[in-house]
Amino acid sequence: MLVRLAHFCYRRRRYVVIGWIVLLFALNAIAGSAGDKFSSSFSLPGTDSQRAADLLKAKDSSRAGTTGDVVLKAPGRFTDAEKVQLGALFGDVAKVDRVRLVRSPFDPANARQIAPGGTIAYAEIQFTGTSVPDIAIIDKIKSLRAQAHVDGVQIEVGGEIFGDRSTPGATEAIGLMAAIVILLVAFGSLLAMGLPILTALFGLGCGLAGVTLISHITSVPEFATQLGSMIGIGVGIDYALFIVTRYRQELKDGNGPERAVVTAVNTAGRAVLFAGLTVVISVLGMYLMKIKFVQGLGFSAAIVVLATMAASVTLLPALLGFCGHAINKFGLPGHAKRESKPGPSVWFRWSRFIQRRPWPAALAGLLILVFFAIPMFDIRLGNSDASNSPTSESIRRGFDIKAEGFGPGASNQFLLAAKLNSPQDLVTLKSVSDVLNTTPGVALASPPVPNADNTAAVIQLIPTTDGQDVKTVTLLHNLRDNVLPNATKGTGVQVYVGGLAAAFQDVATTIQHRLPIFIGAVLALSFLLLMVVFRSLLVPLKAVIMNLLSIGAAYGLMVAIFQWGWGMHLIGVGKSGPVESFLPMMLFAILFGLSMDYEVFLLSRVKEEYDRTGDNALAVADGLSATARVITAAALIMVTVFGSFVFGDQRIIKEFGLGLAFAILIDATIVRMVLVPATMELLGDANWYFPKWLEWLPRVHIEAMPDEAEVVEKELATVGV
Repeated sequence: MLVRLAHFCYRRRRYVVIGWIVLLFALNAIAGSAGDKFSSSFSLPGTDSQRAADLLKAKDSSRAGTTGDVVLKAPGRFTDAEKVQLGALFGDVAKVDRVRLVRSPFDPANARQIAPGGTIAYAEIQFTGTSVPDIAIIDKIKSLRAQAHVDGVQIEVGGEIFGDRSTPGATEAIGLMAAIVILLVAFGSLLAMGLPILTALFGLGCGLAGVTLISHITSVPEFATQLGSMIGIGVGIDYALFIVTRYRQELKDGNGPERAVVTAVNTAGRAVLFAGLTVVISVLGMYLMKIKFVQGLGFSAAIVVLATMAASVTLLPALLGFCGHAINKFGLPGHAKRESKPGPSVWFRWSRFIQRRPWPAALAGLLILVFFAIPMFDIRLGNSDASNSPTSESIRRGFDIKAEGFGPGASNQFLLAAKLNSPQDLVTLKSVSDVLNTTPGVALASPPVPNADNTAAVIQLIPTTDGQDVKTVTLLHNLRDNVLPNATKGTGVQVYVGGLAAAFQDVATTIQHRLPIFIGAVLALSFLLLMVVFRSLLVPLKAVIMNLLSIGAAYGLMVAIFQWGWGMHLIGVGKSGPVESFLPMMLFAILFGLSMDYEVFLLSRVKEEYDRTGDNALAVADGLSATARVITAAALIMVTVFGSFVFGDQRIIKEFGLGLAFAILIDATIVRMVLVPATMELLGDANWYFPKWLEWLPRVHIEAMPDEAEVVEKELATVGV
């Protein structure tokens, strides 16, 4: 099938390129006209925070939905003139689309929104619906805040909805520039360098348009586009790099352009499809988490990877058809001479060096991975808040002002909701509020506020610690497990603890409980796939274990930097805090899939050499020699692309970028270049042991088939080449 596809794309290259151009513009035009519906909604059926949200939605629409703040700080107590001017601002904000109401601190009913001392206050903005408003709405409110001028009064915004939701292209540009330099050094040709870049950009452009469109179907977080860019650029360039490398090798061996294209797609392209599908399977495994926004992230990543795969095996062959033998033109001076240098390659010699000292090499590599992974055992999942934003942002200044006036937990309040079945229930809730105000860890619990028809009531609770503090998590569990059940015992009143801070923690708890199922499913499926491909038990087992070690090392580094705070200022992190709750799951899905790319590319060549010679040691050395250069270049591209996202403003993207970059670096160096040759030398022929009772499993060829030349020759003959 791949032979015929490659032939078609080569022979009909003009139509294929035109088709991709039309597809790119059409998808983006449709996505642009439809707009996006990215969401940060945390729907978690069965959790306490979701029950609170559902109750308020059904019984108290004035308290249901997303909220934000306008935070105020005056030099003294607010004057009547200042109150009038600020009231005009609140009125303008109330007119913005999706704003249900604005609770002014100067309304006697909202007196608790003025801090002791009377110089700090906040107005609460209540939005309709539970999803985060469109960025245009948020920008409008920010604009009203910026335009408001009240002498001496500092006006800022507060709340997670006002966080930076932009997706600047600066980080992507840095990654692309680095990739261009690496490809230029690797290929030594401007034309060969440009093909993987162009292919990746087409795949990425179509993939991101697809992500925008599926945001209308399912819950997709706004940072999914930046995550998609990160993955799409990395895998898109890598996949094209593998195919272009094989194409140039075929030309060097004396084959014509069309035969070289067909062979490259039928071999390296086959590996690309398998590796890409492994990534897709890994990210779609997040469906098992049963959290809508997590599933949306998985779908988004899968769409981008599928788009880049499609571009690699269709658009790239067409572009190679236009290049022909000219692909090596515009080369760097002296590059051709270096490539033709006789004698064993440096990677062949490196493999022999490791194979002569397998035990020291294996132990050294293992110790390095374990060293980096140690902090992982102290990992604490949670969510960052506005305190992690730079002070240049209004949301950070608003957070600091609110903390100054109301305490560290003021921006991470819990919203306690209860259904009222009788007037006595409201009396019970008043006593609950009294108990809460004497509970350690509670800074303030408001009196219960009933809705208009007295069928539900809410209590706002401010912890003494901020949302990233482990003491806040302890307080949440204490409220749910001890304080509230004891305070309402025998009354029939059920109090649910909700609010954004509680929802974030419920997300973390849900992910922690389901993560083993997800990891187990991905590991089992990956093991089975590799077992079928390589007809071995130890090779896939070793691959799974080593991939886990490299991912564990990445987890450990993130804990050390983002949670412990080691060197955080070097990458622009203002404050340490927990690791984002969904980050370990996302990193595992993406990294396990990506690391399999290198595993398949390397081991398929080793298996090919072993089948040909029967010499395990020579097969490892030859396989490493044949693939190390392209693996190193591919990994270096991914490291620079992912690493460039560390320079972004959002803490979440910094975590993703650093985690992905470090794991790929570890995988392509310590694992691929040290542990793989060392362990394969130690295991010898046992690497390829395959029980006879498993021979019924289908045979799947990835990189090259024993009769590959005959197959290509026969297929090309049938199409008249």
